[in-house]
Amino acid sequence: MKQIQLIFLLLFGIPCLADAPSNIFTVYLVRHAEKQTDKNDPPLSECGVKRAQGLAQLLSSVNLKHVYSSDYKRTLSTAAPVANSQNLAVELYDPKKLEKIKTTLLNLKQDVLVVGHGNTTAVLAGMLAKQELEETTYTSYDRVYQVVIYNNTGRVHLLHDTFKCRA
Repeated sequence: MKQIQLIFLLLFGIPCLADAPSNIFTVYLVRHAEKQTDKNDPPLSECGVKRAQGLAQLLSSVNLKHVYSSDYKRTLSTAAPVANSQNLAVELYDPKKLEKIKTTLLNLKQDVLVVGHGNTTAVLAGMLAKQELEETTYTSYDRVYQVVIYNNTGRVHLLHDTFKCRA
């Protein structure tokens, strides 16, 4: 039975099952939600706040062990609803040091969320899966990168959030 679960997990990237082998873990990566445009370190817009709340709902069935964010209002505010719903603290990482956070995530071997930026999120997902992924456009807010890692080999699944802002 465990072999069937493992095959299903690897093929479809389903979050880790309770009795799945411990050498499987998933890293979820998202770009921060929509931000206001009038400041240097802007907070989330009304749509962004709603998207961040939707992300918490989307990941509510995933038993995350850590939530990481860069130290910007928009990323911290995107990460907060997920962290709060799972009784976790938001942990900071430096988006200019992707190799360091990649190593941290691979050594943890736990299910985590990483909130980043348009120029870092897909790149980090690619680094985890040992493939090259391009930066996303600055209007793309609906992507969730799910990197399932099994025996140090990662596979990227690109999911699209169905949230539509009605502000």
